[in-house]
Amino acid sequence: MRKLFWLIVVLLAVFFARPIWEEPVGEYVDLRFLDSVDRTVENIVEHPEVSQAFEEAKNFTSRMGTELQSLIVSSSVELPEAVAKPELVETDSLIAVHNVTLGMGKKEAQEKVGLPLRLMRNEYGTDWHSYHQDYQNYVLLSYDQNDKVNGMFTNQDLFSSKEGITMSSTKSDVRSLLGTPLKSLQKGNVQYILDTREEYDVFKTDNTYTTIFYDIHEEDTVTAVQVVHEELEKKRPEIYAEPNEKLKEGYEYLLFELTNSARIQRNLPLLTWDEQTMITARKHSDDMAENQYFSHTNLAGQSPFDRMNEDGIEFFVAGENLAYGQYSGVFAHEGLMNSIGHRENILKPEFRYLGVGTAFNSENQPYYTANFFDR
Repeated sequence: MRKLFWLIVVLLAVFFARPIWEEPVGEYVDLRFLDSVDRTVENIVEHPEVSQAFEEAKNFTSRMGTELQSLIVSSSVELPEAVAKPELVETDSLIAVHNVTLGMGKKEAQEKVGLPLRLMRNEYGTDWHSYHQDYQNYVLLSYDQNDKVNGMFTNQDLFSSKEGITMSSTKSDVRSLLGTPLKSLQKGNVQYILDTREEYDVFKTDNTYTTIFYDIHEEDTVTAVQVVHEELEKKRPEIYAEPNEKLKEGYEYLLFELTNSARIQRNLPLLTWDEQTMITARKHSDDMAENQYFSHTNLAGQSPFDRMNEDGIEFFVAGENLAYGQYSGVFAHEGLMNSIGHRENILKPEFRYLGVGTAFNSENQPYYTANFFDR
């Protein structure tokens, strides 16, 4: 019986590993010999006397496969050197990010956060200046025409609050401190209802709009904050920004950066931007926006993996996230993190590359396609 058990283990190891082998080497290696393995496994499973041994072997193989996969990932990837978090000081502002507050001059702000690594056009018509060290201490700042800070964002434990709001605060804590969140946002003569789905709150205090995002998978604790001066908010005349090429690129790179910012906080390997996959992702977003559908399978019946193969992208593991209708890359990312399947893609250790493509429909609503993979 023991010999039979180990025979089944070996057969199952071959059987369950086959999808990993087929994609990268199937073009060069004749794998038809595995058909006999399939038949052997099926015959063994059907035999009632070995069903218990089969289940034990299956569980053993699954457990060993998971442990081996984790071992390979952890041993083959070197994470960036850890960077110390800045010491946060008390503030008289509702929210200070990395000790930066609204109205602070650009020179003073950059003495605290360093020099920007990328500029990304946002929905307000300005640029998010991205500051980080290998996505640690991740901060976005926007400046007005006088080089004064008029917008801030972070999804890391880098903010202080005169009301005592922290990353450990829950949704109920925040509401008890800041009151009732906005249910709508006035833009010109149109009042837009905020479809927050209880995943974020927007508060208006004095001349500031503060958005607090929550992680529904971590007991509704704070996961990110965005602070925008009302004059900057006025620069967005409608709920969706007027699309252009810079905005498209800004949304794409922002979703990429936020993904890495989430991964580095969990000691996961950083993803590398892949230009070729960005083109594949853009084509799918364009197709969805133009033909008014929202699906991983396009109108020609192609899956994400079909489309990647068609564009010559080699991979042995891949995944796709889609988002539609979120106001920006920030809202798209936070929404995806609150969806368990999308969250798993964002935080999957096996992925190494990411390409993001954005498109807009006739109502300026953005479609986001994110293709993850490793080759």
